[in-house]
Amino acid sequence: MDAPLEKIADPTLAEMGKNLKEAMRMLEDSQRRTEEENGKKLISGDIPGPLQGSGQDMVSILQLVQNLMHGDEDEEPQSTRIQHIGEQGHIALLGHSLGAYISTLDKEKLRKLTTRILSDTTLWLCRIFRYENGCAYFHEEEREGLAKICRLAIHSRYEDFVVDGFNVLHNKKPVIYLSAAARPGLGQYLCNQLGLPFPCLCRVPCNTMFGSQHQMDVAFLEKLIKDDIERGRLPLLLVANAGTAAVGHTDKIGRLKELCEQYGIWLHVEGVNLATLALGYVSSSVLAATKCDSMTLTPGPWLGLPAVPAVTLYKHDDPALTLVAGLTSNKPADKLRALPLWLSLQYLGLDGIVERIKHACQLSQRLQENLKKVNHIKILVEDELTSPVVVFRFFQELPGSDPGLKAAPVPSTPSAVGRERHSCDALNCWLGEELKQLVPASGLTVMDLEVEGTCLRFSPLMTAAVLGTRGEDVDQLVACIQSKLPVLTCTCQLREEFKQEVMATAGLLYVDDPNWPGIGVVRYEHANDDKSSLKLDPEGEKIHAGLLKKLNELESDLTFKMGPEYRSVKSCVYIGMASDDIDVSELVETIAVTAREIEENSRLLENMTEVVRKGIQEAQVQLQKANEERLLEEGVLRQIPVVGSVLNWFSPVQASQKGRTFNLTAGSLESTEHTYVYKAQGTGVTPPQTPSGTRTKQRLPGQKPFKRSLRGSDAVSETSSLSHIEDLEKAEHLPGGPDAPEADSPEQLAPAGAEQPAAAQSRAQRPDDDKPQVEEPESLR
Repeated sequence: MDAPLEKIADPTLAEMGKNLKEAMRMLEDSQRRTEEENGKKLISGDIPGPLQGSGQDMVSILQLVQNLMHGDEDEEPQSTRIQHIGEQGHIALLGHSLGAYISTLDKEKLRKLTTRILSDTTLWLCRIFRYENGCAYFHEEEREGLAKICRLAIHSRYEDFVVDGFNVLHNKKPVIYLSAAARPGLGQYLCNQLGLPFPCLCRVPCNTMFGSQHQMDVAFLEKLIKDDIERGRLPLLLVANAGTAAVGHTDKIGRLKELCEQYGIWLHVEGVNLATLALGYVSSSVLAATKCDSMTLTPGPWLGLPAVPAVTLYKHDDPALTLVAGLTSNKPADKLRALPLWLSLQYLGLDGIVERIKHACQLSQRLQENLKKVNHIKILVEDELTSPVVVFRFFQELPGSDPGLKAAPVPSTPSAVGRERHSCDALNCWLGEELKQLVPASGLTVMDLEVEGTCLRFSPLMTAAVLGTRGEDVDQLVACIQSKLPVLTCTCQLREEFKQEVMATAGLLYVDDPNWPGIGVVRYEHANDDKSSLKLDPEGEKIHAGLLKKLNELESDLTFKMGPEYRSVKSCVYIGMASDDIDVSELVETIAVTAREIEENSRLLENMTEVVRKGIQEAQVQLQKANEERLLEEGVLRQIPVVGSVLNWFSPVQASQKGRTFNLTAGSLESTEHTYVYKAQGTGVTPPQTPSGTRTKQRLPGQKPFKRSLRGSDAVSETSSLSHIEDLEKAEHLPGGPDAPEADSPEQLAPAGAEQPAAAQSRAQRPDDDKPQVEEPESLR
């Protein structure tokens, strides 16, 4: 780039190109260095300081700019990272700097130059997008062009508007017709810009019986127009879609144009499908947009050009009205808005523009053809093969469900269908977030539709040029979808089974949370749980926290979480997606038994705390009594240090050693006399075992918890049967087996001449006081 810049005669222009190139190189190099430092933050001047009197050089200023751009990259790496801009992006950015430089020329040169730039850009755009004899208005805000067109329509239909103003509109209110599938907030924006009340907007519904559900209902529109004329209103403007903002459907523009010509209504068309007008083959519905009164184009995202304006092409013969409406201007600065686009179109050329749009359409067709081969994926734009927007969603018919039964007037059917739709929406939302992380170059977005629910949208015309999407990215996207389908289908199949198991298990409550993309949500109801109240439950939170910790320690393939909570402040356990066949009964039983054990252990600890406190109080009382008895037995003189030692030397006191020990299991104080007499501590009472469920089963080596065993496998059945036979054979040869004689005493079990175990000898040598003897009844002698 340096050699061509040196050939430029204007030194300021050449220096401007060099400075822009150097500035972009510094910013992009600093971004790469920041990514390589792995977490080392750049010191940015977030705290403003005093303006230096001597000034700073260009390098220092650019360093400050890149610090401000990348200073918080560690915290938000995806949102703050600047996108890589190619050579065509540098040309577009140069247009803004060049426009400021051109504005310094004298008026005559500036007028000629701006007129040339504006006329060239308008001519090129009209030829590329097949809009003959049109004018162009360049604007930064995408909706600004439509607001100016509405002003032009008002001035054209109301001759006295310039003089009488609002009084003319009050006597005969204008009506602006918008589709129900129009961009959100478009009607409110137009009313705010034009100063019109909201009743001037008319929302036209989409087809409900025939055709696409996102196309404007032409018959209903005609009925609305007739009703407004009868009420004394003036149908002013109709906004049609050549590719709706949601799913990319195109209205019947040909029929709408005929209707608008019949009633004198201005027809404006907008949408992403207008980009296909630059291709050799265009669908008839989109081609009809070339006959409309105006259209809005967004070449920036279509061609991957940063900071280029949107364009509104229109047809009108009165330059005075266009000047009043603000579509034309005598200011050179307004005409210079087209300069970045003028430079970029020349850099890309006609072939480059067509190639980028064609590439985006091929990506959408490639994805659509591949998705048709994938099960459980529904495409919503199947009837429009030429649409560059692909909208799809995951669905699964539950086993045993009949689609014809859904239409039956059963009272419980709407709620069941609603829960099923919410559950499917949650799964699609999870799928969209996973795909966006796995294939970020796809530009996939998640959106909510009124009828279909949560869907995934692939619109390469708006993202492919910026993200550099290729055909390999589309293939990777399809492969990722196929890899996630087993998880989605398995989770759908296990949801109902999990619900039935939880409802049939005592102590567990099934929480219906359709927004959770997992197997389900469960809550353990402890003894002190108030089911009718939604207040905070500290005991329940403690039990669920321990339950969550125990479940995560099992190292299964399932994920367990405590939230997000839904319509309740009480703690619940949220079970995530299932990637394999899960034994739901074992899972539910494990949750119930583990929660019950945690509750019993917590109660045992609380009871033990109370018992220990009472035992300490009782021990203090008994120690005080023992001291009083000792004082009475030994006398007061023996308590004096010097006198007591002399008396004890002449006349020792034969006092028995008395002590107390606290039995935690029995919760009582016991005497230590038995320990001092027999030199051994008693075994005490054996604590009762914690009740456990029947969830414990034999697992194969390497088998994770909650996995179903291989049912119907001969290898597993043969192995289990052989091991069972071997165990029976060993049991027959062991003493005490099924064929062994009945033993009356320990001596009969030991071989002749063998010594008895130490435990048996100790039991035989114990006194009768240690082990109570039970007398045998006479009937058994």
